[in-house]
Amino acid sequence: MITIDPKKNPTALTHSHLLSGVAPRPIALASTIDRDGNPNLSPFSFYNVFSANPPIAIFSPARRVRDNTTKHTLENVKEIPEVVINAVNYDIVQQTSLSSTEYPKNINEFNKAGLTPLASELIKPFRVKESPFQMECRVKEIIELGKEGGAGNLIVCEIILIHISKDVLDKNGKIDQNKIDLVARLGHNWYSRASGSSLFEVEKPLTSMGIGVDRMPERIRLSSILTGNDLGILGNIENLPDETTVNEFKLMELSGLFIKHKDSPKILEQELHMLAKTYILTNEVQNAWKTLLSFNG
Repeated sequence: MITIDPKKNPTALTHSHLLSGVAPRPIALASTIDRDGNPNLSPFSFYNVFSANPPIAIFSPARRVRDNTTKHTLENVKEIPEVVINAVNYDIVQQTSLSSTEYPKNINEFNKAGLTPLASELIKPFRVKESPFQMECRVKEIIELGKEGGAGNLIVCEIILIHISKDVLDKNGKIDQNKIDLVARLGHNWYSRASGSSLFEVEKPLTSMGIGVDRMPERIRLSSILTGNDLGILGNIENLPDETTVNEFKLMELSGLFIKHKDSPKILEQELHMLAKTYILTNEVQNAWKTLLSFNG
């Protein structure tokens, strides 16, 4: 492992490592307007939401590393403290990238990127019609983090209105992650697409008290077959199956394995761990536990 001291390395190198190591990052396609009414559109991946009550989003147009200049977005919100944050999905990712071109001030990136300006309801900057999720925001505060190239400027925004395309909603009126098909930023020229086979669910331990990895028998905890993710899933149950349940499962489902490997306990244990892993992959965690506990060495 290498160790990077930001104070002893060029800012450009630190910046590169941060972009690649802190990823994927959501993209704020920020629409602003200057005091003369000129619109600006630019994407930022130093961005996220930080509160729901009040609803707060923060993005950061950093000072350019190469020449320490500031971006038009930052200059605009100082003049007109309003911004629309538009989500970026796969359908507009190339146009979004094009809008990041450093065109001269007063050049309309909506036109350059071929995106459609849509009037906001409560603020002056335009929404991006093609974006499936748009937030009208008022700027509460701008926090300058430094004066040198690479320094961020946190634009703290209160979300006052949210617009969501009906096309990305499921039958319950919630956003379907596959339908919205968001993209995220990584380092260099890399992006990621948050849909299809790249999506997976992790059950949150909010309403239950999982037993944790520390309460697992050592032969399970130190398994050469089960991964850290497997152990995390196993540790998220509240109680282990009782002995009667395990014995019934052993008799009904596992007897063939026990008979086949009755003279090879090490092979039997490996087979059981591989079977448990299969159960984990199909979200049958109780069966995984019953399989693992059926072998006591």
